[in-house]
Amino acid sequence: MSTETPGSTSIAGAAVPQQRGRSDRRRGGPVTRGSARQVPGSDYRKTPFWRVYDTVAQAIDHKVGWDKLPLPGGLAVLIGVRNILRQKNLHDPSAVVPIVGGPTAPPRTPGDLVCRSVDGSHNDLDFPEMGMAKARFGRNIPLDAVLPVTHEQLLEPSPRVVSRRLMTRTTFLPAESVNTLAAAWLQFMIRDWFSHGEGDTSRLVDIPLEPTDEWRSREDPIRIPRIHPDPSRPAGAQGPVTTINEVTHWWDGSSLYGSTAEQQQRVRTHVDGKLHLTAEGRIPLPDDPALDPTLVPGWWTGLGMLGTLFVREHNAVCDRLRAEYPTWDDEELFQRARLVIAALLAKIHTAEWTPAIISHPTTVYALRANWFGIAGERIARSFGRISDSEVISGIPGAETEHYGVPFSLTEEFASVYRMHPLLPDEFDLRSLDGDRPLAQLSFPELAGPHAKDVDARFALGDVFYSFGTTHPGAIVLRNYPRFLQEFTRPDGKVIDLASTDILRIRELGVPRYCEFRRQLHLTPPTSFAELTDDAELAAEISDIYGGDIEQVDLMVGLFAEQRPTGFAFSDTAFRIFILMASRRLNSDRFFTRDFRPEIYSPAGLQWVRDNDMRTVLLRHFPELRPALRGVDNAFAPWKRVTG
Repeated sequence: MSTETPGSTSIAGAAVPQQRGRSDRRRGGPVTRGSARQVPGSDYRKTPFWRVYDTVAQAIDHKVGWDKLPLPGGLAVLIGVRNILRQKNLHDPSAVVPIVGGPTAPPRTPGDLVCRSVDGSHNDLDFPEMGMAKARFGRNIPLDAVLPVTHEQLLEPSPRVVSRRLMTRTTFLPAESVNTLAAAWLQFMIRDWFSHGEGDTSRLVDIPLEPTDEWRSREDPIRIPRIHPDPSRPAGAQGPVTTINEVTHWWDGSSLYGSTAEQQQRVRTHVDGKLHLTAEGRIPLPDDPALDPTLVPGWWTGLGMLGTLFVREHNAVCDRLRAEYPTWDDEELFQRARLVIAALLAKIHTAEWTPAIISHPTTVYALRANWFGIAGERIARSFGRISDSEVISGIPGAETEHYGVPFSLTEEFASVYRMHPLLPDEFDLRSLDGDRPLAQLSFPELAGPHAKDVDARFALGDVFYSFGTTHPGAIVLRNYPRFLQEFTRPDGKVIDLASTDILRIRELGVPRYCEFRRQLHLTPPTSFAELTDDAELAAEISDIYGGDIEQVDLMVGLFAEQRPTGFAFSDTAFRIFILMASRRLNSDRFFTRDFRPEIYSPAGLQWVRDNDMRTVLLRHFPELRPALRGVDNAFAPWKRVTG
């Protein structure tokens, strides 16, 4: 699930629809560019009523906990918690660190008004650079709390010691409420959302090794490349750490469509709006090393299978649109299908994947309400929006809202999504024909160029069945896969990804665990026994961090803390999700004011409305029907087909 690896043409003569509702300038005046960028929404819920509501909600959360309350009470508290996070935990580093030579949006075309641009520009029509590729990551932590760390702070305690003593999987601990498809989905989404790019090999961090460390036979010290400096940061500029996102910040399917014109042209057939597939119906894996995705660190079978599934789905949408609108040309079909697929991906993640991963009744209801509103899916499917309120009818189709801060994904969001324990040690591949065993493969046997061998050996339907009927790992300490602590990349470099995860979070100026909780308006633990109820583990953590609870790394704390019922990850991480999960929808014009028939087409909106992960799987792999029979969520364990 790492963020270490990287991952439009306009429609000529496109009709320009009238913008409905209030203008994006409705609050805060017109947008200005530069270091003091102003966007609407800075007065979000700051009335006396909401101040009192939020104060009471936070007090109840601290005293009782949202997860201990009945559903209505838990929802009411989470509304107040999210209000506070929206007001206090969205920060734009460019407000204090000027941008020099940053990404510049190309001139706006008529097509930009009705289509997603390839580089993410012109999503916000008043601020065309917002969220585009090469734009800076934002922050969920006040900027004065994310200053650069010293070399000593990077290394204390040693990331390698943390990796060996706290992360190493001794016995595989499964997450039994979800299936392995959920692990593959997460990385598929992450490659859409953010990438810091390849490490900067000209700037290495040397991590000394203990005398007993077996890594010394390979190299001593371990040398980890740092993230490339922000090219838009003026030389000598003071202030918070800043880095750029190599891909677009929007939820736009860039893992399928690319974030550059060259990438997008390569995946398109330029016939009927479709994307390339091989004769066997898989995404092409070219032999040219410059274009082969299996040579990019992080590629594995899980990415290939989901990429293939949604390229097939894109092409199916094109067939539907072409049948409905026979006069549309290739460009029109491609752009409309891209809108549909991006929305479908967002819907699946919002209403299916996340409720499966955090399956507390309150969060399941709240997350589905993000998409459908409290009116529910049945009303949405039957009548569409019945209210302008996002609370009643969901975010899609509501007004665009930035909460006073230019939209971007954040370093903290990337940090809490480092969830590599989800990967199991072995992948039990089995046949749909009677659940027969086919092979037992380790992750390295599915990774990099070996993914091509898996494609050649196994039917894709069997691979999906195998992922759907097995469990990923639990996101806890001592469950980090050993193979990722000694992983050979396609270029032959051997890395300890756990050490790299720890180093990256420190390097990016993300606070350590206790301070992170304070910045999210939570009470930090005052002792190691309070952090975890495992006495032996608490003693080990204390020993590594010299008895100083304040020094505990963010990832260690997130993996150690006790979780709400049904949660696969921590309540601390959840605070970032309840803020950012809805923000990615609220800020995106194509999920809000332009989520309408004039943009998507009636048939396109119907496709988004009528489909979920199960229908997508069954459209392209109908043989999965017995395994999915009676399964309400495709990321929950499927039924084994034994007869």
